Amino acid sequence: MSTIKALQTGHVGLNVTDLDRSVSFYKAVFGFDVAAEGEEADRRFAFLGRDGKLLVTLWQQSAGAFPADRAGLHHLSFQVETIDEVKAVERILRGLDAQFAYDGVVPHGENGTSGGIFFTDPDGIRLEIYAPDGADPADAPTAGAPTCGFF
Repeated sequence: MSTIKALQTGHVGLNVTDLDRSVSFYKAVFGFDVAAEGEEADRRFAFLGRDGKLLVTLWQQSAGAFPADRAGLHHLSFQVETIDEVKAVERILRGLDAQFAYDGVVPHGENGTSGGIFFTDPDGIRLEIYAPDGADPADAPTAGAPTCGFF
């Protein structure tokens, strides 16, 4: 048994190829503020958050797109309160020519009411924005399995 009494995710650090491009993307999509930026000999970084809470750190220290077929981060998911918020972000992403795994809001499971959008950032990192309810009950993209696991 763990000695930790309470645990929550602090922040997620992501490697990117172009810090300026990634900061612009994450600010536009998630409404993040830049809490700090820095530069060292061989890398640049930015700390992004909202309401004084650090959520994502970006590190410009990669040479290529994220290979989804390698061990590591599967996807990063953010929950919002309503499906309308999900759809508003979808419009922003379409304006940025983001790549989507599915067309529009899809449920997390067969006839589920939670659902969201599944897309990639400029470096191919898989992202999800979802609401816990309000998605139209419909067939899930992958029958009998969680949608977020198969994109």
